[in-house]
Amino acid sequence: MTALDLFTTQVRAAWGPLTSDLVGECRRQLKVLAGAPRGEAWLAGLLARRPAGEELCRDGDHGFLLLAHAEQAGLYRPPHDHGRAWVVYAVLEGEIEMRTFARVEDGGGVRLVQRDSAVLRPGRAQAYLPGDIHDTRCLSETALLLRFTERDLKAEAVTRYPAPTDGWTTGR
Repeated sequence: MTALDLFTTQVRAAWGPLTSDLVGECRRQLKVLAGAPRGEAWLAGLLARRPAGEELCRDGDHGFLLLAHAEQAGLYRPPHDHGRAWVVYAVLEGEIEMRTFARVEDGGGVRLVQRDSAVLRPGRAQAYLPGDIHDTRCLSETALLLRFTERDLKAEAVTRYPAPTDGWTTGR
């Protein structure tokens, strides 16, 4: 059994409604997967291909997906949420900065206020729950990351915020 097979088996066994325990288990399993032996065929292939986006598994019963993404230095994905979905990211190679934001509504419109910043390196995994807002920036020459989503995001209404031009204020 490969590390990918084991990951899928462990997540299926733990699956249920969204709880701290479920998110924690998926995060733990993704960290283990990110440390898989580089000689496993699925991982060796990813490292050779470095796809912009590739689906590694899709669970027909529960709907969760695991994707791989290769990124280049400086690639920036502006703040966004994942709608009702929750996600876990783990880095296989390289470094990705992920910042979190709070959405603040006031008389001037909607602003994003940065809450935190974390640099994900190999061996780290980060979870984002429904409604959490985050951005990503590739800090290394290249990076390869895994993204676990509890549902297919193609069918999910997500909110994307424009790149900042005035301190994250929008809607004026």
